[in-house]
Amino acid sequence: MNRHKPKLAPDLAKRAERLTATIAALKMKIQKIFDEGEVAPKGCYVARYQVRQRQKIYWYYKLQATEPIFEQVTNRQKKSKYKHLGRAGSEEHITAVVQVVRRTQIDELERTINSLTNSLLDLYYDGEIETLPDKLD
Repeated sequence: MNRHKPKLAPDLAKRAERLTATIAALKMKIQKIFDEGEVAPKGCYVARYQVRQRQKIYWYYKLQATEPIFEQVTNRQKKSKYKHLGRAGSEEHITAVVQVVRRTQIDELERTINSLTNSLLDLYYDGEIETLPDKLD
């Protein structure tokens, strides 16, 4: 007869509840960010580049992706890694910067959720169980 049965650590439920509540709150923050406006695709950033014309230097901005995802202006059938945004302070430039900020916030929140989810799994699967003897009658 097995005289020992596993019993959950006394504060396990409270810790699991805190983790679950925090994950839910972070998911709500992500939804709020999506509700604020458009979010840049994953892996995108705003890049500054230089154009030289007739003894002058101009600075422009582009939204750059790791893979071709943007429609090309000249051929809508093809995709490009770049989306031209114009000069500093243009509406397209500011819009893209805000979209990238939203993406960065979401990415960080998702990393945090993944970490907390792993912590939640640790509670149940990584030895957080105590072994107590059965009551002796």
